[in-house]
Amino acid sequence: MKYIYLALTISLFSTSSYAQGQIATEKDQRETNKELARNFYQDLWFTNKTYGYSKYVADTYVVHDIGDRKGIIEPAIEQKNIADFFWKNGEFDSKIDFQVAEGDLVATRWTGSFKANTLFGKIALETKKPISIINVFRIKDGKIVEFWNHRHDIDTPQTLKFTIKGFAIGLIIALLPTIWAIRLRKKLKLMADK
Repeated sequence: MKYIYLALTISLFSTSSYAQGQIATEKDQRETNKELARNFYQDLWFTNKTYGYSKYVADTYVVHDIGDRKGIIEPAIEQKNIADFFWKNGEFDSKIDFQVAEGDLVATRWTGSFKANTLFGKIALETKKPISIINVFRIKDGKIVEFWNHRHDIDTPQTLKFTIKGFAIGLIIALLPTIWAIRLRKKLKLMADK
């Protein structure tokens, strides 16, 4: 009986030690994934070190973005190209607000502003106020393999672009009946003159 209690006690402690070791390993992996995400932002978006993109992004990754870029498979170089596009048109002033990691996912909320140094950048990209962005990365084998992008574009020129587009569509819709009415009026005038 004494041996059974001893065996149960040893078994209980070894199971507990294994579970604690497993929890520590998962926590270490989450911290490693968060560090990978922080370094990705530091190199590509907070400083102009875009040549290091391949340290962070798998050869191909899946992107879920605003607009038509949903579930698209892209080559890793695309992250460099996007960052280079912004860096050619101005400079960022950004910081990470916080990160949350769960399993193979890392969510990062960061805030940034963009000061343009080109005419295109001033019209299309510059932000009057900092904007907040939330990215969620799925990380596998030490690289980003999936990317969700959520931006708060309301305070940026992006809103102006949609406002102008909506105004133009509304103007066309309003002009069509007006043109038709003018043509009908001319026909009626011609008929009245006969």
